[in-house]
Amino acid sequence: MEETTSVRRKPTIRDVAAAAGVSRGTVSRVINGGHWVSPDARAAVDDAIRRTGYTANHAARSLATGRAGSLAFLLTEPQHLLFDDPTFALLLRGAAGALAQRSMTLVLLVAGTPAERANVAHFVSAGHVDGVLLISSHEADPLVEALLEAGVPTVCCGIPLGHDAQVPTVSVDEEGSAREMTRYLLGRGHRRIAMIAGPHDTPGGRYRLVGFRDEMGEHFDQALVEEGDYSQESGAAAMTRLLERSGRIDAVFAASDLMAAGAIAAIRKAGLRVPDDIAVAGFDDSGLAATHEPPLTTMRQPWDRLSDEMVALLLEVIAGADPKPITLPTTLVVRASA
Repeated sequence: MEETTSVRRKPTIRDVAAAAGVSRGTVSRVINGGHWVSPDARAAVDDAIRRTGYTANHAARSLATGRAGSLAFLLTEPQHLLFDDPTFALLLRGAAGALAQRSMTLVLLVAGTPAERANVAHFVSAGHVDGVLLISSHEADPLVEALLEAGVPTVCCGIPLGHDAQVPTVSVDEEGSAREMTRYLLGRGHRRIAMIAGPHDTPGGRYRLVGFRDEMGEHFDQALVEEGDYSQESGAAAMTRLLERSGRIDAVFAASDLMAAGAIAAIRKAGLRVPDDIAVAGFDDSGLAATHEPPLTTMRQPWDRLSDEMVALLLEVIAGADPKPITLPTTLVVRASA
């Protein structure tokens, strides 16, 4: 008689949820030793774990030995952006301070390539950290799905496109902030207003453009929209393209201060003045805006509050809560550039 062998797929949290007849969130709360789970649901999940053979190291460690006492600060961007973009350093500093007050450790993880994403998914799923502060996310990012599948408590900075109903979030009012800046520029008498948007697969790139477009109304011109990657170089390249094809431009709203600085460099290279010929506004107020020449008009994000709220929210998730998303306000800061 011929013997056949097959490789059995490792059970996932989704398999456990299906076997128990509960949501993945309920399974995650059970395997992370949290509260807010009914005795019947807990019993169903425990039974499903035994029947499916789900044996994630993270779950075993949490149930048997307690917490790791650390959280991961996970940046899903190329490594150089951690140093080039001041917004990430501000969030990192704030998160480290918030955890130090709680006698916990912050673990910095950068996953900008597929190989790095796979390594990070394995690391956090093995229980080396109690949860993940996801600092950047892109639409259809397989790492987000991997974190959900492994039942790793996760909180995202900004709305994770495609997973907004599954991951607790702390974000600023992207659309409302863009509308406020656009109203300010319109109120200054500008009508030919261009926008340098962020990447369309990021929440800031998508929703800031929506706010700008909606507030511009009949004055919106798709030909006055370019996309960058939040870097200064991309801002300069986008502004150069706008100047080459769009004729007269009154003002430019860039979705980051770095892109606004790049736009100013391109405007000056073209022999024009800021703000006399073209007004320029940014987004973030991460330090660059105040020291730039001219100082940048921008939307200030509440950096300390973002970090504090993310840490507090993640600890709630780890404890088993099912918290609502948190949206924080921004502040219009008027300086010399617009």
